[in-house]
Amino acid sequence: MLVEAAQADPAKFAALYELHFERVYGFIAGRVPDRAAAEDLTSEVFYKALANLKNYEWRGTPFAAWLLRIAANAIIDRSQRRSREHSLTDDPPDPAVHLDIRAIEHRARLFRLVGQLPETQRRVVHERFVDQRRTREIAQRLGKSEGAIKQLQLRALERLRAQMGGAHA
Repeated sequence: MLVEAAQADPAKFAALYELHFERVYGFIAGRVPDRAAAEDLTSEVFYKALANLKNYEWRGTPFAAWLLRIAANAIIDRSQRRSREHSLTDDPPDPAVHLDIRAIEHRARLFRLVGQLPETQRRVVHERFVDQRRTREIAQRLGKSEGAIKQLQLRALERLRAQMGGAHA
């Protein structure tokens, strides 16, 4: 219903974006080592999806699969562009992209759960694992001791592990 609504009124695409952003970003981030490139590719995927939404038709697979196919193609295109730009060897990079839906769902769930952490824990997790800051730097930024930051990180990770069902978060 959301897809049909967005096809009739592109302004309603925002609901699809919100619903699928984490899944698409998680898929791309797992395949592109550079965070800025992953963000750019995610943006590109949703731009292409919006531009081609009129052409989307239900064929028995979820809308998310269509988005992930666009993402896989964007990753392949990026890889091919980079290999043309930086052809250091005769062997092109392997453009095969394996769609591991369980891993994508796992990553999307983890992103949602991080978003539900208390504000300070969420900030510590983000700065530590996304921004890759050291404990000392985070402590200075938040005006807390390094021990307090380590405790916040530990509590956040324990909470995430428990919510993920004991899997390694």
